[in-house]
Amino acid sequence: MSTIGRRRWKVLFALLLITQLAAVTGYHHGDLDETVEHIKIGGLFDGATEDVELAFQYAVEAVNNEKLSYSNYQLEAQAVQVKYGDQFDASKKLCRLLKTGVAGIFGPSSPKSALHVQSVCDEKEMPHIETRWDAYTKLPTLNLHPHPHIMGRVFLDLVVAFEWKSFTVLYESGPWLPGIADLLKMYDPKGYTVTVRQLDLGLNGNYRAVLRRVKLSEDKRIILACSIDSMPEVLRQAQQVGLLTDHHQIIVTSLDLHTIDLEPYQYSGTNITGVRLIDPEEGKIRQVADFLNASQIAKTLELQDGLNPAKMRVETALMYDAVLLFAEALKHLIGSEPAHLLEPIALRCDDTATWKNGYSVINYMKSSTIHGLTRSIRFDHQGHRSDFLLDIIELGPAGLEKVGVWNSTEGLNFTRKKEQTLLAFDDGTLQNRTFLVLTAISPPYGMLKDSPVKLTGNERFEGFGIDLIHELSLMLGFNYTFILQEDGVYGSLNRDTKKWNGMVLELLEWRADLAITDLTITSDRESAVDFTMPFMNLGISILYRKPTKEPPSLFSFMSPFSKQVWLYLGGAYMMVSMSLFILGRISPKEWDNPYPCIEEPEELENQFSFSNSMWFTIGALLQQGSEIAPKAPATRAVASIWWFFTLIMVSSYTANLAAFLTVEQVVSPISNAEDLAAAGGTIKYGAKRDGSTISFFKDAEYGTYAKMYQYMMANQELLTSSNPEGLQRVKTENYAFLMESTSIEYIVERECDVTQIGGLLDDKGYGIAMRKNSPYRSALSEAVLRLQEQGVLTSLKRKWWKEKRGGGACSQSTSDDGAEELDMDNVGGVFFVLFVGCSFASLFGCCELFFVIAHRARRHKELMAELRFVAKCHGNTKPVRHRKSSSASGENSLELDVEDSTSSSKQDISGNGMGDRLPTGNQRRQNGGKLALNGNTRKMLSED
Repeated sequence: MSTIGRRRWKVLFALLLITQLAAVTGYHHGDLDETVEHIKIGGLFDGATEDVELAFQYAVEAVNNEKLSYSNYQLEAQAVQVKYGDQFDASKKLCRLLKTGVAGIFGPSSPKSALHVQSVCDEKEMPHIETRWDAYTKLPTLNLHPHPHIMGRVFLDLVVAFEWKSFTVLYESGPWLPGIADLLKMYDPKGYTVTVRQLDLGLNGNYRAVLRRVKLSEDKRIILACSIDSMPEVLRQAQQVGLLTDHHQIIVTSLDLHTIDLEPYQYSGTNITGVRLIDPEEGKIRQVADFLNASQIAKTLELQDGLNPAKMRVETALMYDAVLLFAEALKHLIGSEPAHLLEPIALRCDDTATWKNGYSVINYMKSSTIHGLTRSIRFDHQGHRSDFLLDIIELGPAGLEKVGVWNSTEGLNFTRKKEQTLLAFDDGTLQNRTFLVLTAISPPYGMLKDSPVKLTGNERFEGFGIDLIHELSLMLGFNYTFILQEDGVYGSLNRDTKKWNGMVLELLEWRADLAITDLTITSDRESAVDFTMPFMNLGISILYRKPTKEPPSLFSFMSPFSKQVWLYLGGAYMMVSMSLFILGRISPKEWDNPYPCIEEPEELENQFSFSNSMWFTIGALLQQGSEIAPKAPATRAVASIWWFFTLIMVSSYTANLAAFLTVEQVVSPISNAEDLAAAGGTIKYGAKRDGSTISFFKDAEYGTYAKMYQYMMANQELLTSSNPEGLQRVKTENYAFLMESTSIEYIVERECDVTQIGGLLDDKGYGIAMRKNSPYRSALSEAVLRLQEQGVLTSLKRKWWKEKRGGGACSQSTSDDGAEELDMDNVGGVFFVLFVGCSFASLFGCCELFFVIAHRARRHKELMAELRFVAKCHGNTKPVRHRKSSSASGENSLELDVEDSTSSSKQDISGNGMGDRLPTGNQRRQNGGKLALNGNTRKMLSED
C-alpha cells in the first residue's frame, strides 16, 4: 500500500474516533436537553494538511463545549480529503457536502481548487471560510488570513527602517505579487533601485540559476516571497551559491518562517528577518497544543511532534480561529432568528436553490470580534482582515528572536535599537570572520599590480592600505576579500537630499564591511559610519610646480655679506685708518730721520700720512703688501688687530661666496595659502570634487579659506575628479592643487618638477571606515595602535613612499635652499675684537707720548706744543726738540733729547746696514730759539 493510501486510512480512522467522541458528547447533551440540533460544517483538506484538519476537528469540540454549550445547537464536523489542485475532485466532494446540508465550507488550501469552491459557494450563498494567502476574495467567502495588500505595508516599513536603497525581490509565482506591490512602486532611478526576479522558471525546483544572477548583481538585500514548503530548498540552494553570508540581509514574507529548521543558517551571520502572526508563548496556543499532543488523534496521524507551539503553522491556527468565529456568529444568529430558519438545507449543485441564511452568517462573522490563536480578529467593511498584530522576528546565533512588533495603526516599532537589530549576530570576535574590504585606486594606498598575467581576487591589488589590512588580519585572525570602488568616490553628504555616495554609501548599504584608502576622518562621515583610530596623520597643503631659478645679479659678489656687515666693514676700515694716522703722529718712534747720514737731524719725518694710513689698511684688507712697517707698539698693535680682523672677514667672505656662486636662488610666486588666495587671478587652483579637502574649505570660517572656497565654487571647472588629474594640471598649467600632505609627499618623491608649497592648513587623519556601531571597531583600533608602536606603519610608509614604484627618484635633487648671507650675528665677534684692539693701541700710544714728553721737557708748554702739532693732522715732518746748554761743558756733550729722539732711528738704520751716524749738534739749525712746526717736518730750535 502506498504512503498516501496509508495516510488516508489513518485519517479515516481519526475521523471515526472524532465521530465517536462527538456521539458521546451529543449523548451527554441529550441527557440535558432532548431538542439539541446538530449543524454540520464541511472541511475540504488537500495535501499534507493533517495538522489543519486536526485543528478543525478540535475547534469543533472546543466550541461545542464552550460557546454553544448552553444552546440547543451543536456543530458537527464533516472533513473530506481532496486531491491538491484537482478542481474536479474538489467540485465533486463539495457537492457531496452540500447534499448533507452543511452550514459552511472551510478550505481548501489549493488556489485553483479554492477558486472553484468559492464560485460554487457564491452561487449557493453558502458561507465559505478560507485561511490561505489570497488577495481576491469576495462574498460569501471570508478569509481570516491577513490581506496581502496590508502585508505589503509591513515589508515596506521594514525596507524603510533598514534604509535599503537597493534590493532584489524574489517571488515564486503570481499570487505573491499583490503582497509586494508596494515594494515595486518604490522604484525610482534617483532613489530606490528594485530588481524583480521569479524563482522557478519551469526548472522543477532548481533555483540556482536565478540565485546566481542575484549574486552576480552584488545586491546584498533580498526580499523572498515564496511558500513555506519551498522555503527550505530555496534557502539551501541560496547557501550553496553564496547568498547566505554575513554580508546579506533577507526579508521573508511568509508568516510560517518559524516553522522550518533554520539551524544551518543561524551561525552564518546572515540577517534573516521575518514576521509571525501567532505568539508561541501565549497560553491558549500551549493549551491547544498540549491537548492535541496528548490525544489519540495526533498519535494516529503520526504527528510525532503534535502541534508544537513554536512550530504551529499559521494556517493551522487560522483554521482553529475560523471555527471559533463561525461559532460566534452562529451564537449571535441563534438569538436573533427563528429556530427553523437556522437549519441548513440540502443543496444540489445542479439546481438553483440557495441557503437564505448564508449571507447572514457571513455578515455576523464580519461584524464579530474574537481573540483567537492569531490574536485579535476583526474585519473591515470590505471583509478583509486589515487590523492585526505581527511579531518581527530575526535569526541570530540563538535562533529566532523577537525584535519588534507591527500593527496597522502604529506601524513598525522595534523593541531594540535598529543598530542592535542589524548587528545582533556580531559578537565582536574577528577570528575566522571574512570581511569585504572596499578600496579605491589611489597610489600608494591601493593600486593594481603590474603583471604579465591576469590576476584575480586579492592578488590584483597592492599598496599601503592592502599591506595594512594584511598585517591586521595576521594579528587578529580574520579573512578578507578586496572589492574595488569603481568610480573612486570616497563619500560625501548631499545637503539637499541627505544622501551619501561613494564608499560611505557602500558601507551603509551593507555591500562592504570595511573601507580603506586615503579616506579622511571628518565629522560628517563620522555621523554616518565609524572609523578606527587614525593610521596616518596629515593635513591639507599645496602642490605646485617647482620655483624657477633666479638669474644672478650684477652685484652678486656682494651677496655673502648683508648690507649691515658691508656698512660696518667700511666703518671699521675708516676707524683703523684714522687710528693708524693719529697714533703714528702721537708715537715718537714713528718719527724718523729722513737723512740717515745726518746724525743730528733738524727734521723728523712720519710715514703714516693720511693717504699712507688708508693705503696700509686697504692693503691688509685685500691681503696685499704696502711697504709700510709700523714701528711704535701702538701702531703695531692696531695693525695686528686689523690683520686678525681681515683674516676672519676674508675667510668668511671667501667661504660664503663659493656657496653663492654655486647655488642659484629660486623664486616662487607663492609661499603659502594667503599668497595663493591673493594670486587667484594669475594662478588657478582647485581641489578634488566631493572630497574631504573641498569640504574643509566649505566649512572653514577663516577668511582666506572662505575666499578660496568661493573662488573654487565660482570656477568649478578647476575641480578635479581624482588626484592624478590634479597632478597633470599642475605640470601642464599655471595651476596649484590642494590635497593631503601625505599624497604630496608621495608625488614629489617621483615627480621632480613639482613640490609642496607652505605648511599644513589643518590637522586630520586617515582611518579604516566601517558601519556605525560595528562591534569590531575596538579590536581594529587596538591592532592599529600596536602596529604603530611596533614601527610597522613607519616601515610600510617608507616602503611605499620611498622604495616602491619609483620612490626616491627625486631624493638626490639639489636643495632649493641657497646659502644665507652672513649677518652681524655671524661676524660681530671679530668687530668687537677689532674695537678692543684699537682702543688698547690708542691708550698705549697716548701713554707713550706722555712718557717721552715728560722725560724730555719739564715745562707744561712743551707738552702743549706737542699736542698742538698732533692736532694739526697734516704734515709728515717735525723739528727735533732739545735743551739749550747753560755751561760750556754742555757744548761738548750731545743733548739728551736729541739722542733720545733719534735713537730709534739710528737703531733702525744700523739694523738696515746703513752704518752711518747722525750729524753732530753743531749742524742743527737754529732760529731764534723758537719752535717752528711746518708740514711733516719738525725743525730743531734752541731755547733761551
